Amino acid sequence: MMAEKINDKVDLEYGNSVRDKGKAIRSRRGKLGNVAFVSGVSYCFASCAMILVNKYFLSSYNFNAGISLMLYQNFVAVIVISIMKLFGVITLEPLTWRLTKVWFPVNFIFVGMLFTSMYSLKYMNVAMATVLKNATNVLTALGEMYLFKKRHDYKVWSSLFLMIISAIAGGFTDIQFHAIGYSWQIINCFLTASYSLTLRRVMDTAKLVTKSGELNEISMVFMNNSLSIPLGIILIFLFDEFNYLLQTPLLRVPSFWILMTLSGFLGLAISFTSMWFLHQTGATTYSLVGSLNKIPLSIAGILLFSVPTSVENLLSIFFGLLAGVLFAKAKTIR
Repeated sequence: MMAEKINDKVDLEYGNSVRDKGKAIRSRRGKLGNVAFVSGVSYCFASCAMILVNKYFLSSYNFNAGISLMLYQNFVAVIVISIMKLFGVITLEPLTWRLTKVWFPVNFIFVGMLFTSMYSLKYMNVAMATVLKNATNVLTALGEMYLFKKRHDYKVWSSLFLMIISAIAGGFTDIQFHAIGYSWQIINCFLTASYSLTLRRVMDTAKLVTKSGELNEISMVFMNNSLSIPLGIILIFLFDEFNYLLQTPLLRVPSFWILMTLSGFLGLAISFTSMWFLHQTGATTYSLVGSLNKIPLSIAGILLFSVPTSVENLLSIFFGLLAGVLFAKAKTIR
């Protein structure tokens, strides 16, 4: 009788223990799910806000110094990261001369990618710039084939073909078509694809010349932003933005400086939130959300800037965005 009571007590305690463990696991999963959701929303907000704010500067403010805007945003990012390092919030790899030489080709393309994006955004509406950016995926896929001998299945090529068709159709039906804007965006697609392909090669080499033998994402963000400053200064003089900056009354408006500083924080926020979101979820979810995020961005761009459009153009934008989602899904399934 005593043995039975003891067994019953043990069974009861075991059952309670299992239930408690189950509750703890469900609670942990719920917390992780909430963190992943918050990180995803933060990433989407930062990336959308950055593009819309840049568009506002270049179009609504009619600020004709995209390179200077890029330079100031990168400068803000360098200051913030340096302060975070000073207080021990983050760790950075020392920026040695050897590391700088290895990283320079990546940074050169990075600067070109940023300033061509600024110039294209000045002349193009956000939705069409977003759709045309899909051409980057086509160029990257071709580069992966020839440089890394990577094969893609019919689902990937089908979505890429749909991207090309939608981009061409969008250009033909774009009421605000601007040849200069489209030219800058096409150059931007080549540079963005080059950046992605070059980064893969250079990262392994760069790790060999660091003191720790590693290279974290924060260090890469810091290097890109800090090394872009001297290149940006050269481009300001080459594109004659310096004389414009001396004459424009916008630099005497306090609200303009506040908004420009905010855009620098947003640029840095994209880097941090993308790393946070990727860490909380994974490459599959990150890629899909990045593609889906283009849909509200395109809608917001059309509505906020009162972009004149047509049914045909809206359909081409829709199919271009859909192709981006299908491409992300096809890539992640593989």
